[in-house]
Amino acid sequence: MSQAVCILGVTGSIGQSTLKILQQHPEDYSVFAITAYSRIKELVQICKQFRPKVVVIPSAKELELLQLFSQENINDIEVLFDEAGLEAVACHPDVDVVMAAIVGAAGLLPTLAAVKAGKRVLLANKEALVMSGDLMMQAARQHQALLLPVDSEHNAIFQCLPEQYLNVERNGQPKLGVSRILLTASGGPFLHHSLDELRSVTPEQACKHPNWSMGQKISVDSATLMNKGLELIEACHLFAISEHFVTIVVHPQSIIHSMVQYVDGSTLAQMGNPDMCTPIAHALAWPKRINTHVPALDLFVNHQLDFQEPDATRFPALTLARQAIQAGGLVPAILNAANEIAVASFLQKQIGFTDIPVVVEHTLNRVENGSADSIDLILQADSTARSIAQQFVSSKGS
Repeated sequence: MSQAVCILGVTGSIGQSTLKILQQHPEDYSVFAITAYSRIKELVQICKQFRPKVVVIPSAKELELLQLFSQENINDIEVLFDEAGLEAVACHPDVDVVMAAIVGAAGLLPTLAAVKAGKRVLLANKEALVMSGDLMMQAARQHQALLLPVDSEHNAIFQCLPEQYLNVERNGQPKLGVSRILLTASGGPFLHHSLDELRSVTPEQACKHPNWSMGQKISVDSATLMNKGLELIEACHLFAISEHFVTIVVHPQSIIHSMVQYVDGSTLAQMGNPDMCTPIAHALAWPKRINTHVPALDLFVNHQLDFQEPDATRFPALTLARQAIQAGGLVPAILNAANEIAVASFLQKQIGFTDIPVVVEHTLNRVENGSADSIDLILQADSTARSIAQQFVSSKGS
């Protein structure tokens, strides 16, 4: 029986890769709903090909979409708007699978809506779990949602853990013979840059990842290693493990996507070519395996694997993220909000590359921590942190 899929963020790189997988398996999956923020022309072309039942766009884009629909003679697709529309499709009764691929805090509420509706949620939006990890995991258990990681690293960890690990007691201790998680990082495009060289990095340089094709925000996060810091927080929530049991390992080739060590001395690694279609297909079909276009790893070509410790002096974002998960409460949400403002400011050339962690640390020092036991408190902390980070950015430019 075909499963109906909702793709939150269809025009991004994860959304596009998801469509590739669905296109390969038309008898097993259909596209029920798709959402987009600014790339309306691309959305219309996707509508022509996949004929979803519902699309969601910002209300400000309604006229543009309707004009394009008229030109393409599309008149059988329901159009919803803004946050309410996102949540509506995420929990729609006809939807079986939700790909949560909206970048940043904007993906939090629709992802939570999908979880509360008991969907199979393919989690590509790490910020949602960073901001509300305890709430999200609690909701998944309460509503029997299946929350499966799509980030290549977390998907790799998931593949290397015992299957029963989904239901372990959540007290931060490794279980079922697991001793440690090794979370790999490519090191980004500036792995060997000095501090002086990092100060002069441009947005164009930061967006050119050596191994992965990604959007601007996640590319910059990868360059600062904040992406790995956010993934550290995400891993702690997903796998119910304290941060001191997670080691970050720089692995420039991005062939080993992460590893799990066991008490008997074994280390299991998930390996593959760097293509997001692999973890998407795994999460979509789990516990089964389905075909993708991704070629199998050729060990005679990819014969060299290097590993090293990350440099916290040149990449302080890692330390800030580890401190945030240690502090708990609202601090991870504050960290994420400040980082989103800092990255956007860097992309707009308002601050330098090395100013990004400075903005984040400044904000962390000025927003008070508190309990993260309600979505309203989390969103309030998010808003406060954004305001303080923006003020700091503005003061640096004046």
